[in-house]
Amino acid sequence: VMKYKNIIFDVGDVLLQYRWKDMLVDYGLSAEEAERVGTELFDDPERLWSEFDLGEILDEELIARYSKKYPRDKEAIAWFIRHGEYMHVARPAVWKMVKKLKQDGYGIYLLSNYSEGLFKKHTEYADFMQDIDGMVVSYMVNKAKPDRAIYQALCDKYNLKPEECLFFDDRAENVEGAVKFGMDSIQVVSQKQLLTELEKL
Repeated sequence: VMKYKNIIFDVGDVLLQYRWKDMLVDYGLSAEEAERVGTELFDDPERLWSEFDLGEILDEELIARYSKKYPRDKEAIAWFIRHGEYMHVARPAVWKMVKKLKQDGYGIYLLSNYSEGLFKKHTEYADFMQDIDGMVVSYMVNKAKPDRAIYQALCDKYNLKPEECLFFDDRAENVEGAVKFGMDSIQVVSQKQLLTELEKL
């Protein structure tokens, strides 16, 4: 008997790999500069990127706000935000497993923090999109993990019981959020470890 009925996946660094640093180096920055710009983008104390994921600000407004804050890096930041198509790398081995799990009878869902534009760029050609039964992405509901409300939104939308779901996410706080909500969850630390866990299912 299957312990779980549904498997829920985060997207970034789970079903896709991010190469944001390489992307900034491709643009022409040194490795150190790329680190600095990445920190400005993702660890900004005002949490601008989180507002972006929530669908509260759109690309050009985000660029304007970062440019004001980090004028020396404004060109690199603008290029990065406008060119999300260079940021992700496929994980075909994981996608094959998703298809197999779907064929084995599991419900397959996505629960991810993403802005609309980037989500569309990153999933447009992704095979796993054909195998999912549903998804809730932060920009759609203006809520983001680890907020309890986004786990609730997914369960309400598709009539899922938390205890029948297993959730995979790369961030510890999102895994904890799921567990607090009543859902078993595994933190993804590498593609290899994820494949091993999926193999067990």
